[in-house]
Amino acid sequence: MLYVLYLVGVAAFAASGVLAAYRANMDPFGGLVLAFAASVSGGTLRDTILNRAPHWPHDWVLLTLIICVGVGTIIYLRFWQLPQKSLLVVDAVGLSVVTVIGARTAIQAGVTPLAVIILAVLTGVTGEVIRDVLCGEFPPLLLREDVYALAALAGACCLLALSHLGVGATPAAAVSAGVVFALRMGAVYFGVHLPRPHQLADRGGPDAG
Repeated sequence: MLYVLYLVGVAAFAASGVLAAYRANMDPFGGLVLAFAASVSGGTLRDTILNRAPHWPHDWVLLTLIICVGVGTIIYLRFWQLPQKSLLVVDAVGLSVVTVIGARTAIQAGVTPLAVIILAVLTGVTGEVIRDVLCGEFPPLLLREDVYALAALAGACCLLALSHLGVGATPAAAVSAGVVFALRMGAVYFGVHLPRPHQLADRGGPDAG
């Protein structure tokens, strides 16, 4: 079940890579490159930190899925208009699932709770950062949308807590992924942002009050 959930997250990130390439006016090849970059970068970084070989080069199901989703999204965009906020929604799905899988993998590796949280967040956000950088967006969405990494952090903490309470792997993953998705999309819908440093300075400046 967790593997199926992982495939859902990979598919979402693959679609988000193509959507980002479309918005950046890239050609179909660029869309496929971003589909792979967004899909496997986070897991590759996590596995490298854990001193283990990434599994995706040996997973033909995963690779086939990325290609099919990438090509399918390219064909869709060829004939139909890109729905508004579609990139944000698909990206939120990928973030929620991949973050939870990252946390689950770190727990199974036996690392410390703090390392679980760090690795989960890195797994969730790395693909998005690389995707945005390749699209020429700087700073990436992660550094402009505060509740992106914060949502991943909350989901990782939720999974860690549920695991310590003895909740089963599948329900814990589903609940934690739901937390990430709800926080991310709630922030998008309501326009929630953390205050920037210059905003805090303005509030406390000599003219404040």
